[in-house]
Amino acid sequence: MTVAALLATTTSAYAVGLDRSGQSISVLFQEGNHLEFSLAYSDPSVSGTTFVAPGFVENGSGNVGDSFLTFGAGIKVDLNDRWSFALIGDEPYGADTFYDNDPAASALGGTGATVDSYAITALARYKFNDNWSVHGGLRYQEVSASVTLGGLAFGAVNGYNGLFESEGDVGYVIGAAYEIPAIALRVALTYNSSTTHDLPTTESGLPIPSRNGQSITEVETPESVNLDFQTGIAQDTLLFGNIRWANYGQTEVSPVGFTSVTGASLTDLETGYDFSLGVGRRFSEKWSGSLAVGYSTLGEDDFVSPLAPTNGQVSISVGAKYDVNESFAIAGGIRYTDLGNAVPNTADTARGDFDGNDAISAGLRFEYKF
Repeated sequence: MTVAALLATTTSAYAVGLDRSGQSISVLFQEGNHLEFSLAYSDPSVSGTTFVAPGFVENGSGNVGDSFLTFGAGIKVDLNDRWSFALIGDEPYGADTFYDNDPAASALGGTGATVDSYAITALARYKFNDNWSVHGGLRYQEVSASVTLGGLAFGAVNGYNGLFESEGDVGYVIGAAYEIPAIALRVALTYNSSTTHDLPTTESGLPIPSRNGQSITEVETPESVNLDFQTGIAQDTLLFGNIRWANYGQTEVSPVGFTSVTGASLTDLETGYDFSLGVGRRFSEKWSGSLAVGYSTLGEDDFVSPLAPTNGQVSISVGAKYDVNESFAIAGGIRYTDLGNAVPNTADTARGDFDGNDAISAGLRFEYKF
């Protein structure tokens, strides 16, 4: 049975925490020697009203979610009938948010955050037999960010800016898989360790001049677990899905100057889950397609950081793949995401109301077998 599951051709505009790629290792399970390159574009629409405190005059926020591109690549080579090796490049985490209002006349005007990350993962897989295998390897990852706090809701730290320069760390990946090739069944469990980054930090805009300056901020990215599964349910038809847990409760950004003045962290991230379930079907020798739905869990309440004013999401994805010849294929997909309602807050006080938001994402993947 040959059926394409194309969920990976699209990208999530928003998921649990700062997730972008979901740290997929699907290339490791491709048949034969395989090379792929993917890119995706997401265009979120995230807007609402903001206010200095409940009952005060409201302002329209405008769209605070900036569009973004993500890239990925992977190569997998069979060394023999038991050993295979893969190298994967992705952008695991990210954020692009900005409130384009007047900081002197609105609650959150001028507030924004950008998070960038890049990772290279080297993996090996060993097959004990046709059913059982183990996989593992190392991931090198770099993270950088910038944060600006603007608007009357931030009081004395209105105008704060933190620049966190890129710094890398090495983590590890370990997992196992069970397969029944005759029915295209595969269940793979993968653990991704956390990584710790000592980011060179420059702070400015704090009300106590001695607290501005340069320092090191330690940031820990979340450990996570991915459970990927697929099984044939009919001729040329595949059921597939994914469950991902990411421990964002351990991720805090607490630069020395900001924390000493406010006693708080810049982040308000919660541990959560992403779920997806879909069906793929081969229609002909050339064409196959897929349909999938996704869900991200909600936080404990509607209060969120103004830097990420959404809470959970529900999505639907449609994908298609065209096999140009035996070696080359092109896959693409579109994803619509309904973003959960949220209440941006500072100091445990509501500063806005965001609802009715969504995002459109589109992706392409190019595959080559050699």
